[in-house]
Amino acid sequence: MTPSARLLSTDPGRTLSRASRCALLAVCVASAIAGTASAHEEYVVDDEHAVGVGEFLTESLTDPFVVGPLLGGALAVLALVGGYLAVRPFPRDVAAFRTAMDEYRGYVPWLLRISFGIPLIGAGFSGYFISPAVEIDLRLVQVALGFLLLFGLATRLVALIGLVAYLVGLVRWPTLLLQLEFVGGLAAIALVGSGKPSADHVLQRVAGTSGTVYRQFDPVHRRAQAFQEWIGAYEPLLPTVTRVGLGATFVVLGVGQKLLRPGIALAVVERYDLTAVLPVPPELWVLGAGLTEAALGVALIVGLFTRATAGVAIFMFTLTLFALPDDPVLAHVGLFGMASVLLITGSGPSAVDEYLATLAGDAERADAARSEAVDAP
Repeated sequence: MTPSARLLSTDPGRTLSRASRCALLAVCVASAIAGTASAHEEYVVDDEHAVGVGEFLTESLTDPFVVGPLLGGALAVLALVGGYLAVRPFPRDVAAFRTAMDEYRGYVPWLLRISFGIPLIGAGFSGYFISPAVEIDLRLVQVALGFLLLFGLATRLVALIGLVAYLVGLVRWPTLLLQLEFVGGLAAIALVGSGKPSADHVLQRVAGTSGTVYRQFDPVHRRAQAFQEWIGAYEPLLPTVTRVGLGATFVVLGVGQKLLRPGIALAVVERYDLTAVLPVPPELWVLGAGLTEAALGVALIVGLFTRATAGVAIFMFTLTLFALPDDPVLAHVGLFGMASVLLITGSGPSAVDEYLATLAGDAERADAARSEAVDAP
């Protein structure tokens, strides 16, 4: 079986409990308040309010108009999740959604390549290094890497080069943490390869065809084929790598850019007059956005309600782009791509969703056994 066939035949999404859909409805209650404050803050403001973390938290957590809505939102989310788990509505809709997502599995490598190739090209032509906050002109390198990813040529090698470049840059410019999704995204590409359509697929097909002229000159076909057979055993880990990478990015943005830097988050609220959009204290905007992002990140990392959480993430990204017009679109393309991949694949191995699916399966089997006992003569 080829690596691409293994990817298509692996179905971690089917191990998810129907409960994974509940988060999409439940978390929207909290994210509707927090979503428009969810941004890469350093991209849209230059200054930040002079307020310390301790001072901000002390004032916020002693204000009932801040604490009350936060607790109310958390309880509402828990109630909705518990209610869904107890009732489990829409089983046919959930099954149809899973079937539709399964049909897109073959496009996952292409989706990842586009999601990180385009931002690299945009960064190169715009004069910054990966993150708009790092104004370093590495046009040739980034444009070359971006186009190679788009074409799918030497895909795994290019992804690893890009990953090393990011990590080296992170040591020099810690601000690159704003684009932490590049770690998970490029690692996922290196794991799954180019897929198709891609130049790699075409060249491998030509090189693997007996009697072709190109076969005589291709220096890497046999080595590449052996490597693909080896790494194919690890391709089912793609959803795990993707959700951990996206989840870690959410935690960094929520905790590092909001909860631990409330001054810059308050500056965003003031710049866009968000308290006029929804008349609540600015501290509620900041805490709501930070806690929502951190909660989504933790849920993704542990694989809890993965598809639903990815859907909420896409909702928040979209809301941010419309609400904060100065926030650069290219800074979000990789996030959109990774969340979209998780909608398709589900949680993958080593996820809480697997445990919930086991519980749901045991409950269904017990119900079926009871029904057979009642119907027996």
